[in-house]
Amino acid sequence: MIEIEIPGFITYRLRHIVLDVNGTIAKDGLLLEGVRELFAELESKLAIHLVTADTHGNQEKLDKLLGLTAVRIPSGDQAQAKLEYVERLGRDGVVAVGNGANDAAMLEHAALGIVVLGPEGSAAACLTKADVVVSDIRHGLELLLHPKRLVATLRR
Repeated sequence: MIEIEIPGFITYRLRHIVLDVNGTIAKDGLLLEGVRELFAELESKLAIHLVTADTHGNQEKLDKLLGLTAVRIPSGDQAQAKLEYVERLGRDGVVAVGNGANDAAMLEHAALGIVVLGPEGSAAACLTKADVVVSDIRHGLELLLHPKRLVATLRR
């Protein structure tokens, strides 16, 4: 668990991190550099969950590389499916990370939402639903490893 007290605002007690895959931790279906190493640091603090529509059909390889099994989101209402996944985990203990329009609801309803404005861009809807915007997934993951950075960003 990661506990982060934001003065004048909230105390987060995070147990899970739910991440979109394509556009967030991967570009064109390939894992971004440094993600695997940061996951290794985070896994003792948070349960790592990947949710994906597997746009590039490469998720099985990514799963093996990361030692995880991503949840495949079926076509249809992907935004609702991702939100329901966060709710099943207990949204008060979840940090959600994404970049696409189908991530906006989970970013808004998780305890902490981080939108990645990375190499594939980010849907404008995510920018208004997240608590924090980062330019790179590594920066977002490092916020959780160095919580005082979040305190500096979110304190009131």
